[in-house]
Amino acid sequence: MTGFSVSLIVSNLSNVASYLSPIFETIPSTKVVPAQIEKVVSLVARTGRNLQRYDNAGYRQVVGCVPYRYKKQQADGAQSKEIELLLISAQKGKGMLFPKGGWEMDESMEEAALRETIEEAGVTGELEERLGKWQYKSKRQSVIHEGYMFALRVDQEYERWPEAETRQRRWVGLDEAREVCQNWWMREALEAFVNLKCKAEEVEVEDDDV
Repeated sequence: MTGFSVSLIVSNLSNVASYLSPIFETIPSTKVVPAQIEKVVSLVARTGRNLQRYDNAGYRQVVGCVPYRYKKQQADGAQSKEIELLLISAQKGKGMLFPKGGWEMDESMEEAALRETIEEAGVTGELEERLGKWQYKSKRQSVIHEGYMFALRVDQEYERWPEAETRQRRWVGLDEAREVCQNWWMREALEAFVNLKCKAEEVEVEDDDV
């Protein structure tokens, strides 16, 4: 390559850089995420049980959520709010249930609850009170599980999530949730949730009257 050719290339590159410089300056420094990506969560769910927690009695530790939201209604000029609950289909067998899964050793109980809810139901939000602890036997294995459940007020619902192809999700009212939830211990967790929310609403009413 001749000295003239090299000089010409360098000169052209300098011109291109000078032309593009004002354009680059107008690009925001923060990362811009397209709106359609905001509702997409990582499509990879945790697998295996290498990190699974067991208590001293050998009970597998399981954590889940009762996801809910408030649906506003207008009737006779007055506005009210009704609780809706999110249930998901079971991967095997029939029936609906709340999201739950194994609590692993590299995460807190709260982190596990949020992770399992995203993986199975594709929602997240504000994790609230722990509803209780239940012991139950697995239907497929002769293993005792110890399950913890939290209330989760949903503020984000993803269009795609890790188990979207194997589960369906459905928002239902309280009466329907009681009817279709297939696990007895999850129904008890639901009643604990209802009692908790009823007490909270009573406190709100009392505060308004003061």
